[in-house]
Amino acid sequence: MITLRTYTFLDSLQPQLASFIGTTAKGYLPVPFQASLFVEIAPGIAINRVTDVALKATKVKPALQVVERAYGLLEIHDDDQGEVKSAGRAILDALELKEDGRLKPKMLSNQIIRAVEPYQAQLINRNRQGSMIIPGQSLYILETEPAGYVSLAANEAEKAAHITLVDVRPFGAFGRMYLAGTESEIDSAKRAAEAALEAVTGREGK
Repeated sequence: MITLRTYTFLDSLQPQLASFIGTTAKGYLPVPFQASLFVEIAPGIAINRVTDVALKATKVKPALQVVERAYGLLEIHDDDQGEVKSAGRAILDALELKEDGRLKPKMLSNQIIRAVEPYQAQLINRNRQGSMIIPGQSLYILETEPAGYVSLAANEAEKAAHITLVDVRPFGAFGRMYLAGTESEIDSAKRAAEAALEAVTGREGK
């Protein structure tokens, strides 16, 4: 039995998130403002079938396919929003699932650290895959379950505020993102990210 954990459509990949995916993913890399779809399922091995269905049904390109034992994640994108939405419908039909059967995201942790100290900034920068945080900036950390929804949070935060995307992990047991910026911009990013997650409909997880 396949469980739909994440199903989230991004109408316009923001420049930093698109660039981050391009830096970290091993597939066909997206460019800013393309439409994107993140699909996360359980068990993970079934994501191979999901990818096959999407690519045979449409002309979308995959940037990210993660196959773990428990969960699998696929990201697909295209210039045409209609192609991405069609791929999503094909995936749901093939799996005999509905969009409203996805899990509703939970925010496991959300915190802001004001005026980050230089040594903590160095620790973060040594482990980040995105841009650097500068000492004195504020840092927003968000963890989501399921993991794939953190991509939606990151994209909406970037739309709403002038922030720096430090790191995003949209797969695994939970998703995590780090954003940096001025205090006011981080406050705006936090509101946008959390509002986007709260607006997602779906069933409650166990």
